[in-house]
Amino acid sequence: MFTLVRSRLRAAALALSAVTALALGATATTGATAAATPAPSPTNSPAKQGPTSVAYIEVNNNSMLNAGKYTLADGGGNVFDVAVIFAANINYDTTKKAAYLHFNENVQRVLDNAATEIRPLQQKGIKVVLSVLGNHQGAGFANFPSQQAASAFAKELSDTVAEYGLDGVDFDDEYAEYGANGTAQPNDSSFVHLVTALRANMPDKIISLYNIGPAASRLSYGGVDVSGSFDYAWNPYYGTWQVPGIALPKSKLSLAAVEIGRTSRSTTADLARRTVSEGYGVYLTYNLDGSDRSADVSAFTRELYGSDALYTP
Repeated sequence: MFTLVRSRLRAAALALSAVTALALGATATTGATAAATPAPSPTNSPAKQGPTSVAYIEVNNNSMLNAGKYTLADGGGNVFDVAVIFAANINYDTTKKAAYLHFNENVQRVLDNAATEIRPLQQKGIKVVLSVLGNHQGAGFANFPSQQAASAFAKELSDTVAEYGLDGVDFDDEYAEYGANGTAQPNDSSFVHLVTALRANMPDKIISLYNIGPAASRLSYGGVDVSGSFDYAWNPYYGTWQVPGIALPKSKLSLAAVEIGRTSRSTTADLARRTVSEGYGVYLTYNLDGSDRSADVSAFTRELYGSDALYTP
């Protein structure tokens, strides 16, 4: 049930991405004119105690800067610690028979305007991560045909992180439609090779797992288990509490998942309260828009941090 709700919410984003891909053809869109850009050092901001708070932002409709508009009334710290650009895509080149990294026009706009869309968040101490999602073309994280192919895609990802000065990559294995365009079904080695190569390429960056799809259940192959390569993993079903199927310490897991403005405030508060009482270290939110959502946000910040949230336009 929850997957269907999520699919409807993302339909517009995926449709735009697919249309853009057809218009541009099978050319990877990772190239911008900027050279590799290091993320800036954050300014000193008030520290807060409590779980890491994550905000996925649909950039087809909303600004990444929304993540920086919320602070804690008590102490002034950032409400959100990680802001996720939703979303780039893994697409499929039918001529080359290879996966490639694709940005629709809105994701590309955010990246090209990193100085005004990303750096202000990083200067506040908020990490900015790029989510990567399937796009109905048969390419996914779980069906690379070889270790070489997985490593090539990992290089596209790490090159993008370096070029735009990002803080990491998030894997979301939905909407791949494995088998489309003559692609293979998921195999056991693909995601292990991909994550292994990506971690080697960017040892100090964030790699997170949206715990859904075939890739999420294929974390071990040939004696290699990549579970420990992830900085975070989270429940993908909004309004619920669910244990991600990955061997990570509680400090790196979000069993709570809420959609801001749609998950009730009582549920939002209950999930936050449970996060603290059961000792988990991450709290996941989705769809932070440009409205003043301080009442919705305060529903979890009161439980996580003992403070209301303030909104600054």
